[in-house]
Amino acid sequence: MNDGIIVNKVATSNLVTIDLEKIIGDFEVVPFDIKDLLFMELMLKEKDFREQLAVIEEDRFNDKVVAVYCSTDAILAPWAFALVTARISPFARCIYYAEPETVAGLYASDQLIKHDWEQYSDRRVILKGCSDKSIPSTAYAFATNMLTRYADRIMYGEACSFVPIWRK
Repeated sequence: MNDGIIVNKVATSNLVTIDLEKIIGDFEVVPFDIKDLLFMELMLKEKDFREQLAVIEEDRFNDKVVAVYCSTDAILAPWAFALVTARISPFARCIYYAEPETVAGLYASDQLIKHDWEQYSDRRVILKGCSDKSIPSTAYAFATNMLTRYADRIMYGEACSFVPIWRK
């Protein structure tokens, strides 16, 4: 008998909700397609490449996650990527050499690797499913991989409605 007292069983349980959006933080991926600096979008002419790189507006990279890639089949010398990096790294939060769709997952994983996963030892964990921002699926996979080392159980969703993922 509880004498009319409402007990929040979720609050008194060993259940922890992890909001990946809060761990990863806000970020914007800005694409940088090298093809735009190439002659006929295929050939790298060093002088032209350097001149075009020099006049790029750096404010579009301020505190952004930059995806450097080439959307054509151009064969690029490794120094082309080094020149791009040298030009934009003073402004960008970080730079990845991959398609923009891949970069969001890479950045999320880099942020998640810094998180203290050991704090969830022997805990029942829910990876929060609803979020204001789009969380890459790879982030959930990465978090699950880390949690299997520590957690007792891993679930996805909300405390009132979850999908069981893993159990020790």
